[in-house]
Parts: sequence; structure tokens; C-alpha cells
Amino acid sequence: LRRARHPDECLLLCSCLAMANPQVFFDIAANGEPLGRVTFELFADKVPKTAENFRALSTGEKGFGYKGSCFHRIIPGFMCQAIRHSGKSIYGEKFPDENFILKHTGPGILSMANAGPNTNGSQFFICTAKTEWLDGKHVVFGRVKEGMNVVEAMERCGSKDGKTSKKITITDCGQLS
Repeated sequence: LRRARHPDECLLLCSCLAMANPQVFFDIAANGEPLGRVTFELFADKVPKTAENFRALSTGEKGFGYKGSCFHRIIPGFMCQAIRHSGKSIYGEKFPDENFILKHTGPGILSMANAGPNTNGSQFFICTAKTEWLDGKHVVFGRVKEGMNVVEAMERCGSKDGKTSKKITITDCGQLS
């Protein structure tokens, strides 16, 4: 970095830094044994309300969040799904689909689980494959930035019906940037 030569240059730099997408982490365990850390980039530049819901639930700053929650449904070759204990979002029970700009392009995509249109809460899933049939139905809001090996280890604990062979828990979570 270099010093700004003009106040407008400083403003431009500050606004670009402010627009950086947040990163959050989950520390994951299987039956209490650590599997590792998964880091997510949240696409606040495309779906700010959805990204903010996940970010705030990751930090627990509203008095509730993902810490201690489980991945209750894991289907190998499809996805790993989790929910905060009550299923409630930071906006109340449910909030509307923000948009469907982003697509389910492959492993590592982070998307909202729902019970139909405009029923987003705290339930989400991590794709372990391309799932284009979900486009236009589930809001994509992030991606795995690091720790896909941890997601793959989680996936090995799943089954065709989604039941897990081990209890997959978010032991800690928070914001990195």
C-alpha cells in the first residue's frame, strides 16, 4: 500500500475496503472429535440481507447463533445441511428470498434451505456437488473458501436418507474479516 495523494483517493480506497465480503468460520467436530475449520466467504455484495443473517448467526451477536448446532442431514454427492436450534433468522421467524442471481455451480456453494418461497430462517446447506435444479428456489449466499476437506469428512458421515452416522457439531464459529 502507499499513501493517498488526494482526499478523493483515500475515499475510494476506504469505500473499496468497506465493500469486502465478510468471512466467517465454523470449527466442526464429529462425535466430539475435531474435524477442522471451514472458512466461508459471504456474498454481501450480491445478497446483503441473506449474508448478514448468516454472519450474525455465526458471531452470535444477537444472543443466539450457530454455535452448538448440528448438521442434521447429510447426503453424500449432494449436500450437508444444518439449522440453528429454533430455525429463526435474525429478522424474526422467516424472511423473503432476496434474489436468485447466484447459482449452485458446484461443491462448496453455501445456500439457504427453505420450506418453499420466502421461508428463509437459519437453515442452510453446503453443496458437495453441482445442484443446478436448486437454482431459482434456494438463495446462494456464499462459498467455502478454505476447509473443503472438512466438508468432505462431514460428507462421509452421511447416508442416502440423510441420517448421519456421527453427530456433526459446530463447536465454535465467528467472523474473521
